[in-house]
Amino acid sequence: MRYSSFMSTLYMVATPIGNLEDITLRALKVLESVDIVACEDTRHTGLLLSHFNLKKRTIACHAHNETESSKGIISLLEQGHDIAYCSDAGTPGISDPGARLSEAVRKAGFTVVPIPGCSAVITLLSAAGNVGRTFTFEGFLSPKKGRRTKRLANLISRGETFVFYESPFRILKTLEEIRELSPSCRISIGRELTKAFEEIIVGDVTTCIDSLKSRDAIKGEFAVAVTPQSDENENDNDKED
Repeated sequence: MRYSSFMSTLYMVATPIGNLEDITLRALKVLESVDIVACEDTRHTGLLLSHFNLKKRTIACHAHNETESSKGIISLLEQGHDIAYCSDAGTPGISDPGARLSEAVRKAGFTVVPIPGCSAVITLLSAAGNVGRTFTFEGFLSPKKGRRTKRLANLISRGETFVFYESPFRILKTLEEIRELSPSCRISIGRELTKAFEEIIVGDVTTCIDSLKSRDAIKGEFAVAVTPQSDENENDNDKED
């Protein structure tokens, strides 16, 4: 039985970023009802499906084959199959494959339905405290120091919170670059969000650097929120013209 009674549909399904219990009831219903599950990594999504006793045909659609794989998925939709797409973790298209697929499928005349759920950036901000009314999501910064520093300077100059993802291998370098540009920035770090060793560190940039340097090894996946601080922008949004 199809989840949708209309023409073949592509469902963009958000999946847990760590804790499998964060899967939504709607996501499970969709994954159960579709004919095929397209995945960023069939092995990774296969573990999720197995955990919930879902036996589905899976096909690969990742960053390196997304354009070509989209053609195959459109062909399957034309044959009458409903399809779900899952990136490895979180919401497809948000620093993950899926955007090109959804655009191609919509242009081909099929419906694309979002199935909302986990996103590391929103998970971090929900626990970060006062980060202001607006924010910019940057995704992954450039691994090249010059480009990364230039972009960080631009983001800091806006005076609004921005969020990025970082690897354990570059997290200290990136924080140290932020300290050189603006040492008063308020930093909120989410490490291994929703997983067994989840950790949230909040403080000025030096406090966060010292916290990470104090451990034997830096491990895990990082989401980082940076809120520039200045006397001028405090409470500006509450003032009348």
